[in-house]
Amino acid sequence: MLARFFHAWERRLAFATKDRVVRPFEWGTEWISPSDPDISADLQVERWVDQVMEDTAAFFHVPPTNDFAFAVASAQRREQGEAGTLTFPSALTTPHPENNIVTGRWFPAAGDERLTRAANRGRAVVVLPQWNSDAGAHIGLSRVLARFGVSALRLSLPYHDVRMPPELTRADYIVSSNIARTVQVCRQAVLDARRAVAWLASLGFERIGIVGTSLGSCLAMLTSAHEPLIRAQALNHVSPFFADVVWRGLSTQHVRHGLEGHIDLERLRRVWRPISPWSYLDRAGQTQTLLVYAAYDLTFPRDLSVVLVDEFKRRGLPHETVLLRCGHYSTGSIPFKFFDGFVLTRFLRGRL
Repeated sequence: MLARFFHAWERRLAFATKDRVVRPFEWGTEWISPSDPDISADLQVERWVDQVMEDTAAFFHVPPTNDFAFAVASAQRREQGEAGTLTFPSALTTPHPENNIVTGRWFPAAGDERLTRAANRGRAVVVLPQWNSDAGAHIGLSRVLARFGVSALRLSLPYHDVRMPPELTRADYIVSSNIARTVQVCRQAVLDARRAVAWLASLGFERIGIVGTSLGSCLAMLTSAHEPLIRAQALNHVSPFFADVVWRGLSTQHVRHGLEGHIDLERLRRVWRPISPWSYLDRAGQTQTLLVYAAYDLTFPRDLSVVLVDEFKRRGLPHETVLLRCGHYSTGSIPFKFFDGFVLTRFLRGRL
C-alpha cells in the first residue's frame, strides 16, 4: 500500500513539468577528437571510449588555473549566510559561451568568511545538485552545512540555470540521446568540480568533501575517484550504471525514447562506461562514502542502488548507508528533506 502511494506521488511530481523533448539519436562524433569520417560513427565512439578507459586519469585531468573571480554578495544574501559568488572558466570548452563559465555560490562556516587562507584549516565541501536543478536548488542544504561548521560551495552544473543557452528550457545537453556529448558534458562537470576543489585548497582548507544528489551523486563519485584532495563523499540517490538509470528511470523516459531503435541497453552501458560509478569502485577505498537511496524510487530504481551498496560491502570499501522511506522526487518534500539534510550534514561533519 505504501509503495502504491509513493509511486503515484512520484509520477505526479515527475510529470508536473510538460517541457520534456524527445531529441533525435546521435552518436555525437563532433564531440570527440580526432574523428575519422572513413569509420562509421558508432565504431568511432566505441574506439574513443575504449581509449578513454585505458587512462581515465588523463581524461579527467584538469589543468590548473588562477582565473578565479569572486563577487561579494548583497547585504541581504550575506545576512542569509551567503558570502558571494565564485566564477571561473571551465576546463572544457563547449560551443555555448554561457556554459563555459562556472558559477559557485559560497556559504562559509563561522570563522571562514574571509577570502584568505583559512586559519583553522576547517571543513569545506563542493555541492553538486540534481539534474535540471534551478539556481535555488541545494541552497538550503548549503546554509545548513555552513551553520554546522562545514563551508559549502554550491556549483551550477553544466547547461543549468545561468549556464543554460537560450535555446534550452531544460538541461538536455548533459543527459540526452547524443552519446558522446553526454559523456563529454558529464566530464565537464567533473573538471569543474575539481577546479572548485582547487579553489578551496588555495584558501587553506585541508578537509575537503563533496556531496551530490541524483545526477550530482554520479558526478561526485567520478570527481572523488580522480581528485586526491577529497576525503569524504556523500552520495544522495545512487546507481552503479549511468545507462541503466536513463533506460529505466521515470525522469528519463523521453531520453530512452530517443535511444530506442538505435542502441540497446548492453551497448549503452559500454559506451557510457566513462561516466558510470561502477567503473571507479577500485578507487573508492581511500574515500569515506555515504550511500543514500530511497525505498520507493522510480528514477534511480531501488534494485540498482542495492547492487551498488552490496558491491561496496563485498569489496570492503569504507562506507555508510541510509535508506530513505520515500521516493526520488518526494525526498525534496517535508518531512523527508529534513531527514535527508540531517544525514548528509551529520556524515560530512563526522568524516571531515
